[in-house]
Amino acid sequence: MDELHVPPGPGAPRGLRVPAAELVEQFSRSSGPGGQGVNTADSRVQLSLDLGTTSALSDAQRARVIDRLAGRLTGTVLTVSASEHRSQLDNRLAARRRVAALLRDAVVPVAARRATRPTKGSQRRRLAGKSQRSQTKQNRRPPTPE
Repeated sequence: MDELHVPPGPGAPRGLRVPAAELVEQFSRSSGPGGQGVNTADSRVQLSLDLGTTSALSDAQRARVIDRLAGRLTGTVLTVSASEHRSQLDNRLAARRRVAALLRDAVVPVAARRATRPTKGSQRRRLAGKSQRSQTKQNRRPPTPE
């Protein structure tokens, strides 16, 4: 197959192009129903990409992607499996779509949170609610002997 295209988006304004030589595809037998072909067709696809050495990412993008996908990586290698289709070609395309989606989401820079203050109205409502709750709890107490 040819190179993998990741569409443009935040963090990658021109998109990403992963060369076909950097993608490693492995095929195996898929589990589950499939009739007579299930034991003969290697339709399950595992697509691997080494994020540490790929030429598709800049250094800043590489650091961001490795940090975001750390739970999915083995070292710096991202591996995605696809076996939901009966044909190998459909599974190859599904695996490529998953890798592209993971890269597109992981390359987005984190927007810094802008600190805001609560409004006067929200402060008044919060204090009024606290007073109401306090009054409710005081009314539950038994009367004093005085």
